[in-house]
Amino acid sequence: MADWVLVVDDDVANLKMAGRILSSEKMRVSCMKSGEDTLVFLEENIPDLILLDIHMLGMDGFETMAKIKENPRTKDIPVIFLTADEDQDTEIRCLKAGAMDFLKKPFVPDVLLLRVRHTIDLIRLQNNLALEVAQKTQEVMAQHEKLERISIQIVKTLSGAIDAKDAYTNGHSNRVAEYSKEMARRLGMSSEEQEDIYMMGLLHDVGKIGIPDAIINKPQGLTEEEYAVIRNHPVMGEEILKNITEFPRLSTGARCHHERFDGKGYPDGISGDQIPIEARIISIADAYDAMSSRREYRDVLPQQVVRVEMEKGRGTQFDPKYLDIMLQMIDEDKEYLLREK
Repeated sequence: MADWVLVVDDDVANLKMAGRILSSEKMRVSCMKSGEDTLVFLEENIPDLILLDIHMLGMDGFETMAKIKENPRTKDIPVIFLTADEDQDTEIRCLKAGAMDFLKKPFVPDVLLLRVRHTIDLIRLQNNLALEVAQKTQEVMAQHEKLERISIQIVKTLSGAIDAKDAYTNGHSNRVAEYSKEMARRLGMSSEEQEDIYMMGLLHDVGKIGIPDAIINKPQGLTEEEYAVIRNHPVMGEEILKNITEFPRLSTGARCHHERFDGKGYPDGISGDQIPIEARIISIADAYDAMSSRREYRDVLPQQVVRVEMEKGRGTQFDPKYLDIMLQMIDEDKEYLLREK
């Protein structure tokens, strides 16, 4: 079945252009000229995505959005705002209203198609995750094998979708999981504990699914409001994972990987032994991979530079006990293989 997009704009030319662009990719397109007509349409129809203009006669985009979110039937439909405004206040207001993203007018066809496709795919993946996990869990319980309670294929697909949101985190989740598992092995943890921390590492950034691409990939510095949205991803990650009852600790890495040993992290500001062991390990692996991976503004940092920077975090950002394990791994890695290839 073709993806269904509802376009709402009181400018007929914009409706025709959006319809032509989306139809070229075999998408089903419906068009509405007002917020009022949109609400009537949604009484009987649930599209996969809404492209909603901000400035319309009568009920504007923000009012229409509020009504959509108030209705239990329509509140989960993803919305991308359409705007010709250039000011940051409008962008921030769009995101606070609950939009997944925003698009500038006039449309750039390739950008419009990419944003629409990416948003639909991410929402579908998130919505299907609980169902897929439940289905796999039933198989697991029949076999009485914990390691099959969550399909590794599902988890890796999800972690790949997370990394795909950021142009500069290719393979990040998998590397963090691998480094965390190796640290756990060296600490003498059981095979089961190693697999658990591997899963937590794969999904530590799952909350970024809910962060708009426009913020994650913004080339300029973030505003305070945008940074606050980014800082909320640990909480969003916990919300996504907490209902996986067969693995109740799975959300630990997602919520706590930005906590600091000295208590100056987020979202809870906990410190020392208050931070779960798995999160203390994952935070070290996460920081190491950030420095040993490429970024828009730099290449992979030299291994010795990474080691020095990690050492600077001893007792402040990192638990010294687990930092020593990571430093040992760095020292043994004579060919600097532990990095983004």
